[in-house]
Amino acid sequence: MADSGTVITRELDRPDGMTIAFHEWNGDLDTPPVVLQHGYVASTETNWVGPGVVDALLAAGHRVIGVDARGHGRSGTSADSALFGEPTMARDLSAVMDELDVTEYQLVGYSMGAIISLLTAAADPRVTRLVVGGVGSAVVELGGVDTRLVDGELLVGALLAEGDLSVYPSGARLFRQLADVMGSHRPSLAAQAQALHAGPTDLARVTVPTLVLAGRDDVLATNPQVLADALPDARLRVVDGDHLGAVSAPDFIASLTTFLAG
Repeated sequence: MADSGTVITRELDRPDGMTIAFHEWNGDLDTPPVVLQHGYVASTETNWVGPGVVDALLAAGHRVIGVDARGHGRSGTSADSALFGEPTMARDLSAVMDELDVTEYQLVGYSMGAIISLLTAAADPRVTRLVVGGVGSAVVELGGVDTRLVDGELLVGALLAEGDLSVYPSGARLFRQLADVMGSHRPSLAAQAQALHAGPTDLARVTVPTLVLAGRDDVLATNPQVLADALPDARLRVVDGDHLGAVSAPDFIASLTTFLAG
């Protein structure tokens, strides 16, 4: 993991046999942490450390915890779709908080991680503040990440295919290319694609102050105001960038740190 101060990485064994890796900075601070949940194909390293989010949070004096979702980063892998889905990942996140004896925390999720975070915030009273990025109206209209641009079966096919990928649409090829660049376990990604959460997501139960962050050119986070309006206590901030670039935009990081400071 890149140098963003001293990080301690640990693993939590789950009852279904999967192992969840989590990374902690400033673990000696006796303060409520900021917990980071990454997006699909990504990891704590690629979604939060590389773009500078962890460094910004550390500079602001936060204790920071990043959770690698099952099948991603340093967590366990499997080709069994029954072991995946955002509700299961939300339970993993809460279990990590149990393991660390965390009594309250601020939660930040991006893309798939935003769905995990919304589900967690709806069920876990320890969440005191929430930031969700890389998602928009699809959370309200479809109950999860926007699947209208990339067909699920074609995405699975592109992730598992060997050889020529030209028969697959550009969106599916992009996720495959990202998986290859990041050295991801493609069968796990395919299993998650088969298990994507499609609602219901009880947004009315997400009562904590929430910031919706969306890239202006993010086609997977269209009409984010619809999501902000559906949450009881949410505000919207639109920043420069597309789905991959927005998280490293200065306005994204500044808006996130300012909001978490209260």
